[in-house]
Amino acid sequence: MSRIAVIYAHPYPNRSRAGRALLEHVRDLPGTEVSSLYDRYPDFAIDVAREQALLRRARVIAWQCPIYWYAVPALLKLWFEKVLTDDFAYGAEGRALTGKPVLWVTTTGTPLSSYRTNGVHHHAFDAFIRPVEETARFCGMSWQPPIVVHDAHDIGDDELRAHGTTYREQLELLSADVDRRSSAADRDLDAAETAGDG
Repeated sequence: MSRIAVIYAHPYPNRSRAGRALLEHVRDLPGTEVSSLYDRYPDFAIDVAREQALLRRARVIAWQCPIYWYAVPALLKLWFEKVLTDDFAYGAEGRALTGKPVLWVTTTGTPLSSYRTNGVHHHAFDAFIRPVEETARFCGMSWQPPIVVHDAHDIGDDELRAHGTTYREQLELLSADVDRRSSAADRDLDAAETAGDG
């Protein structure tokens, strides 16, 4: 089973009904490791080697966080800066994440209708996806359509469960797809080696 790394970054995890519910839907997936950044690094002293090792082991990655002031929370931004380094995630030798699927799962405090030119945020939500998407793409990762849960403070239980189910299903599909591609590559390599023996 492919390993799945969930990088969870919520500054107030105990207050977040939506964040907790989403995480509980995927935490027990076989091979899943969760790095809860605000629990693990309350002093913001990120163990870069540990986080990079987690990413190396992972075949599928999820970034789960709320939107804070139109961006990811501060500790996840610092995690990007400290962990996604030259010659690890990008650069001449930086191929550790190349081709790995990444799924961004995020929550907002306002309804989708707030994200339009005449809404309170003056832009479609897509405008706030771009920096996270480009971070992934710059690292050679395979960007997946994000899961966005709007109105997280007031969303109904049934709708929240549906988002959690979608989150789980997406990770399962991505993991299965990685396994299929890996098996096919192994078969191709075996065939090539057999042909070379002849």
